[in-house]
Formats: sequence, structure tokens, C-alpha cells
Amino acid sequence: MLNPLHLRTLTAVLNAGSFAAAARRLGYTGSAVSQQVAALERAVKLPLFERGAQTITPTPAARYLVSRAYDVLAALDALEEDVRGMSEGTIGRLRLGSFPTASQRLLPIALASYACTHPAVETVLDEGEPDELIPLVRAGELDVALVYRYDLVPRAWPRDLQEIRLLEEELLLLLPERHSLAAAETAALDDLKQETWVATRQGTAGASCLRRLCALAGYEPRVDYRSNDYAVIAGLVRSGLGVALVPALAYAPGEGVVAVRLDAIAARRRIAAVHRSTNPAVTGAVWSLCQAAARLGEDLPSVRTSWGMPTDSGA
Repeated sequence: MLNPLHLRTLTAVLNAGSFAAAARRLGYTGSAVSQQVAALERAVKLPLFERGAQTITPTPAARYLVSRAYDVLAALDALEEDVRGMSEGTIGRLRLGSFPTASQRLLPIALASYACTHPAVETVLDEGEPDELIPLVRAGELDVALVYRYDLVPRAWPRDLQEIRLLEEELLLLLPERHSLAAAETAALDDLKQETWVATRQGTAGASCLRRLCALAGYEPRVDYRSNDYAVIAGLVRSGLGVALVPALAYAPGEGVVAVRLDAIAARRRIAAVHRSTNPAVTGAVWSLCQAAARLGEDLPSVRTSWGMPTDSGA
């Protein structure tokens, strides 16, 4: 197998006209250049120079090797540049997982910023709930995933994952615009005991959080309608079929629905990025997510930035 270092040395000798001149250009000793040329001659089993008392003359084999070596060495240089880019996270592929509301509100800001600073990184997005995304991160099929947890619904991520906390969202009460509480700045769960509720599917963290909040107020909520699509939930509220409790990022202002803050309720939905990948592109992606979270925290009063130092995911 031909040694690229020897090909570079041969090219330098032909361009410089002598072993000594090539050695000065390359920063080698004259004997080192001579040894590398001799090793290349053994590899190709052909003489590469006719050596005189004071001169060397390249053979046709040497000229042919150098003519072919230019393309080979250029390709090798390009490969080395790509490898350097991969190690620095500026080239390659980022496999990202997210859940729908983060995909709608947080990701567009983050990915637009990331694409500007990492134009050579291909980003692939997969969408799902945390229970679907976490195994993919642990299996190495995703590099980083956006996940959430609700207060009052304990949840710990596997300890082999690193968690970067991004956002804390208030839980907002959605009411039909003609509801008696629609004009209030805040509402208490005590005032909603007789209401029909619209909630996410049974067993989801959102539905469990609603049930436990109402339990603290001394009652079991009557849930007649369920959907994991927040647009559907808003549509049902708009039609006057019930009220709903949704995280702030899931609320899109629109005609017929009013969002009211709950009085004396500290429960939040908390969004984080989790990863364990050694893919260097993750560092830039997490930074872009943190910046996007900060921007949302400035734009939405019901959303608060919570990012900082990485935390133990099992805590």
C-alpha cells in the first residue's frame, strides 16, 4: 500500500528539484527525504530517480506517480477536513427527537439558528412522546430529544442520559369566551367543580396532573372528552363542550377561546433536552435550544426559561 506521506515527499522533490530543497520546504532532514523516497521505490518496485554525483533526474515512473498523486492527495486533504469538521461538530448529521408542542413553538427558532451556524450538518427530526423518544436516545438512534415532565407527576430520566433544562410552562385554563370566568385575570380550581373537562388521553401525564390538581381542591374532574391534539382540545372548548387545562406552549390565541391563569397553582410542565451521544453536533444543537428557550421566555409571560448547567437526569 502506498504511503500518502511518501507521495507528498515525492511531489515536493519534483517541485523543488532536489532532495535538499524539498527537505527545507517540508521541514525534514535531507536523509529523511531520501529514506522516504527509497521506501516508496521499494513499494512500487521501480526506480524513481536517476542519481548522479550532484544531481537527480526523475524517471517516467516518478512523473506518472506525481501526476496521479495530485488528485489522490487532494481527496485525502478533503477527507481530513471533513473529519476535522465532524470532530468539531460543524459537519455530519444530527438526529433530533421532539414532541408536538415543542416542534411547533421551540424547534423552529432553534433550528433556524442552528442552520445558520452549522450549515453543513444535516438535521433529521423524529417526533413522539417522551416514552417513545427516550429508548431511541439510549439505543443511539437519536442524538438528542426534547422531553417534558409535569409537576405532581413524578418522572426521572435514565441516569445514563444528561438532562439540560430549558423551559418551565404555566398550566393555563382554557374557557369558552362566553364563560362567566372568561373576563377574570385568574381562576381558582374551587370554582370549576361543576365543569365538564376536556383533557388528554387517560394515563398521560397531562391528564394525571389535572386529576391530582383537582384532588387537591377536593374533587374528581368530570372528563367527557379526550384528545392528545391540543388544536382539537381548543376546538371542543370553543364549542362550549367543556374547559381544559393546557401547558402554555400548547395555547394558540384564537377567536372563541380565552386562556386564564390559575390562582395559587404552582404546577408547571418542564421541558428539557436529554442526550448521551458523543456526536459533537449535539453541543451546538443544545446551545441553539437554550437560546430559543430564552427567546420564548422573553416573548411569553407564561413561559419561564430554566436552562443552565447540565443536571443529573436521574434527580
